[in-house]
Amino acid sequence: MDYIDVKYINLISSRLLKFKRVKPHLYNFRCPICGDSQKNKTKARGYFYQVKNNTNFKCHNCGVNISFNNFLKEIDAPTHKEYIFEKFKEGHTGKNFTTSTPEEVFQNLKDSKPKFKKKIIIDLPSAFDVNVSQTYLHSRAIFQESGDFYYAKRFKEFVNTIKPGFFDDLSYDDSRIIIPLVKDDVLIGIQGRSLGPSSVKYITVMLDDDAPKLYGLDKIDETKPIFIVEGPFDSTFLENSVAMCGSDVDIRAYNWSNYIWVFDNEPRNREITDRISKTIDRGDKVVIWPNNIREKDINDMVLTGHHVRDIVESNIYSGLEANLNFTTWKKT
Repeated sequence: MDYIDVKYINLISSRLLKFKRVKPHLYNFRCPICGDSQKNKTKARGYFYQVKNNTNFKCHNCGVNISFNNFLKEIDAPTHKEYIFEKFKEGHTGKNFTTSTPEEVFQNLKDSKPKFKKKIIIDLPSAFDVNVSQTYLHSRAIFQESGDFYYAKRFKEFVNTIKPGFFDDLSYDDSRIIIPLVKDDVLIGIQGRSLGPSSVKYITVMLDDDAPKLYGLDKIDETKPIFIVEGPFDSTFLENSVAMCGSDVDIRAYNWSNYIWVFDNEPRNREITDRISKTIDRGDKVVIWPNNIREKDINDMVLTGHHVRDIVESNIYSGLEANLNFTTWKKT
């Protein structure tokens, strides 16, 4: 095994969970690309091994099989750039070693940050395959084609497999529907919806603390109007929409050219009315529900037979017109 490869394997070993040297030219650890087994955090199915004069990576959980060069590029860009400089300097390149020139690497070096990606692998049954979660979803008119939802029998225990140590106390654990938050094909967080009596219906856990708490980023077409709704289940009834997962988000950071806010229909809720007021003041477009709609959210409107898309598209306002309709709506 190339001594430069061994050097850089040792450099990143502290960040590879369950890392160990099995024997010369063979190393074992938990795969940082897929997160390895979600049921058993002691399992380690990622390997570095030698093939002729090259070092490869293979995971026996997700099946990824790539060169060490590409593995390092995937998980730690700055260290990868140092690695290829050293490879070029020592002349240790071969047919499986392809990368940018040193000049190109140097140009981008200062802008890079190390990042371990978690691909979208959730080792849980589909919520549509478990009776208790399927019954709830079907009662809300949410079916298989609506999206990828999962079932966790013990929510806290599951969360600790994808974000170790998040919950210190595993008592009073409950079952929840798991709603994945995905951005750029990477799992950035999850939201758990309770299925039984709970003081907290929704719990959001972010794997990337800098990522936006938005559901549906992986499903939208930015060339079309984007609707921003209050909850993930509501978004399944409105094409090209994202959902806030319990927090306000600065949508302007996305540079979307056309977006519309769709808040819940609760004129007596001070938090919602304050958010609508701020949205109008910013000059954004917002839906103001007509007086004949009594249901509090999109899901309830669908269940009572309303054609939500038509209602939404007929009640989009901004500026002075939004303020006038907002004032009337608050009085209903």
